[in-house]
Amino acid sequence: MPGNSKASAYAAAIANALIIGLSFLFVKIALDSADPLDALAHRFTISFAAVLIPVLFGWLKIHIRFRDVVRILPVAIFYPALFFGFQVFGLMYSTSSEGGIIMALSPIFTVLLAGIFLKEQTTVWQKYAVLLSVTGVIYIFVMKGTSVDLANFKGLALLVLSTISMAIYSVMARTMTKQFKPLELTFVMLLIGFLFFNAISLVNHAWNGSLNEYVQPLTVPSFVLSTLYLGVLSSFVTSLLSNFALSRIEASQMSVFGNLATLISMLAGVLFLQEELGYYYIIGAVMIVAGVLGVNFLTPSRLGQGRAAKEITKES
Repeated sequence: MPGNSKASAYAAAIANALIIGLSFLFVKIALDSADPLDALAHRFTISFAAVLIPVLFGWLKIHIRFRDVVRILPVAIFYPALFFGFQVFGLMYSTSSEGGIIMALSPIFTVLLAGIFLKEQTTVWQKYAVLLSVTGVIYIFVMKGTSVDLANFKGLALLVLSTISMAIYSVMARTMTKQFKPLELTFVMLLIGFLFFNAISLVNHAWNGSLNEYVQPLTVPSFVLSTLYLGVLSSFVTSLLSNFALSRIEASQMSVFGNLATLISMLAGVLFLQEELGYYYIIGAVMIVAGVLGVNFLTPSRLGQGRAAKEITKES
């Protein structure tokens, strides 16, 4: 049973990375017709509707009370509210490539926080594996000619806060998954995202006297289709998959799959946007995948079993 549980968690983490990796293509399409805040507002409207409708019709069962919402609220504030909020405003002052480099640091923050607050033990080899995966992402960006411009301090600071928000969510959700079902956590997270981003977007338009611009993107078919992907798959389904995976594997193990999502987004650019496939993609990909495997298989329990087996062999 434990093996099957871990296998399903890894499958969920890989599916999560695949959906997020492909989502960058749809984000680009959505932003052709709407500003970032409006795109997020519509995205989370669709994602919340995707979970609310089946709940109202009784197709999905959740048992959640107001006091449960209050307990889950801190998790939902860090993700999706603060994570996407800091990310959107951070990218206004920096480039998407810089954002990719900064986001690659998320597993490092997660390992540190998980060690402090969850007492998750990571071996030296797991720490090396995290660094290897992070280095693989940064290596690809650097070889593409990307660098971090420290002059964009405001944007970089906001992106770092976004990354830390994701790490804090991973740690807090790991605890919450022991108290609530993944679907219940997902429901509250999407509710907060829906309220948060729609409130900001509507207040912003009301302030500028441009409320008509809030609904205008919904008349563009490409925006609607891309937002359906982002809302249903890249928000609802990924939140569910992430919460499910965190209920079965440690936060430090889950976090490194984010770099796999970055790799998938880069490969999607090669396949669908005809971007050049450089040799550095292959080198970086090997580093990222090796790091993901290392973090998840060089665990204290596995290495302990290996040492125990050696001791038994010596004694016999």
